[in-house]
Amino acid sequence: MNFSHDSKLNAVADKVERGERLSFEDGVALYTTDDLPGLGKLADSVRRRRHGRTTYFNVNRHLNPTNVCYADCKFCGFYRTPRQPDAYTHNIDDSLKVAGEAVKEGATELHITGGLNTKLPFSYFTDLLSGLKQHYPQLHLKAFTMVEFDHFAHFYKMSDEEVIQQLIAAGLDSCPGGGAEIFREPTRSMICAHKCDADRWLELSGKVHAAGLKTNATMLYGHIESIEDRVDHLLRLRAQQDLSHGFQCLIPLAFYPEKTQLAHLPGPSGVDSLKTMAVSRLLLDNFDHIKAYWVMLGKHLAQVALHFGANDIDGTITEGGELSESYSIEANNEVRMSRSDLVALIEDSGFEAVERDTVYNPIAREGAPSNVSLV
Repeated sequence: MNFSHDSKLNAVADKVERGERLSFEDGVALYTTDDLPGLGKLADSVRRRRHGRTTYFNVNRHLNPTNVCYADCKFCGFYRTPRQPDAYTHNIDDSLKVAGEAVKEGATELHITGGLNTKLPFSYFTDLLSGLKQHYPQLHLKAFTMVEFDHFAHFYKMSDEEVIQQLIAAGLDSCPGGGAEIFREPTRSMICAHKCDADRWLELSGKVHAAGLKTNATMLYGHIESIEDRVDHLLRLRAQQDLSHGFQCLIPLAFYPEKTQLAHLPGPSGVDSLKTMAVSRLLLDNFDHIKAYWVMLGKHLAQVALHFGANDIDGTITEGGELSESYSIEANNEVRMSRSDLVALIEDSGFEAVERDTVYNPIAREGAPSNVSLV
């Protein structure tokens, strides 16, 4: 596979061809190559070997029950203190209304995350899940990050296992991958000092996996972190996956600096985002899916990212009006796409669009073209 002018990239490509696991040094070499097309081709070869032309999407909706939070993360423009005029906490009926709208729109998933609000009892969250599941059992409830689980356990003085089991009993189906941000110190403490550390995030992921639930994972990039921080982050995720086998997908999250404490930073370039997508695919040999999250990449760059190792573009992402503007390059537009728009976006990129549920079972809709089976 000597297709590159970069000898280091060729050396890594040889390891990939032989099926060898890549090292930390390999990850750094991939990030520092100046052969972007060669890196993309290498990642695309692995993606196509595993998934062919199949690219997944889903019809989903985001629900943020509260934006009140004590963790004033420097990269976040979503959180509010209780006294700020735009702080909010939905009651259960408000959330049921959002879920009802989602069902009418054909959503199969409700993605639920929010602030760490110390004014709420734990029963608020179990009642939220049980109410949603009672009224809309067809919705998969993907709810609460490992940071939220850590908050629940410490603030409500419960064991991790009690938190997990009570949420499952209330209707929890799986968990999103937020809160991972960047694992390596001191970078993590510099951007999110009040969140649980990397070891705790990974420990809780393992416990959720042991309880039988799938989760996702994320990496926030393009702020103050180094390339070495990113490679370390990906390898820690890989090591945890070796242990607990419960991560479905990695979502590289491009930092969007507007209205954050890091607004003076430019955020990642398009080249940086494409490199991150490719490196994620190549290092995470035990992750099935890498997601090009169009909300943060933008629709056009997300299309290109499908040629750099990504095989999922997320969903329609209709949101209830609270999706953080600092978390979305599409924030100045309406944060949603129709099912047909997503299919067109994928097909225009040269891939085959397959609608999925949250755990990657294909969905066939009446009147829609038949989707291919999972590989």
